Amino acid sequence: MESGEITISRAARQADFPARFQLIAAMNPCPCGYLGHPSGKCHCSGDAVKRYQQRISGPLLDRIDIQVEVAALAPALLSAGADGAASAEIAQRVAQAHQRQLARQGVPNQRLSTRDIDLHCKPDGNAALTLRNAMLHLHWSARAYHRVLKVARTIADLAQSSSITSAHIAEAIQYRRGLREP
Repeated sequence: MESGEITISRAARQADFPARFQLIAAMNPCPCGYLGHPSGKCHCSGDAVKRYQQRISGPLLDRIDIQVEVAALAPALLSAGADGAASAEIAQRVAQAHQRQLARQGVPNQRLSTRDIDLHCKPDGNAALTLRNAMLHLHWSARAYHRVLKVARTIADLAQSSSITSAHIAEAIQYRRGLREP
């Protein structure tokens, strides 16, 4: 997943193939799918929920940069008009952030190596402290730490900020907090 290549080995031969992709996945919060639903339909035990969520391995989960819980919407909200920015406006902001990334480092933030992360994703003093505290509290791996920094750099790029601040780090942390957090 991280190298962007897959190696197939058979007997005396080996072949490398490109395998760069963006994984987008969804899952129910519990076996019945109603955990946290306002209707109160879920009757799954805590152990059943834990077993269900542990079906995704820790190493795979560690490689998912953004994990967002999406709550069920009331029917009235589903039929209401969308609020917020139009898609075209958001697409323009994303394109501008992407151009900033290419101008700064020659590749999108997602493709930064560990050394490049240290160079281009350095948080300011308070942001570094926020990230360090989150790492200790949430027992993150070095991989998770670097992924949070890349997401925070992207958030800063979207905000047209040259530095990564505590607000950018805090937002990135919230996107990282998913399954199996203490």
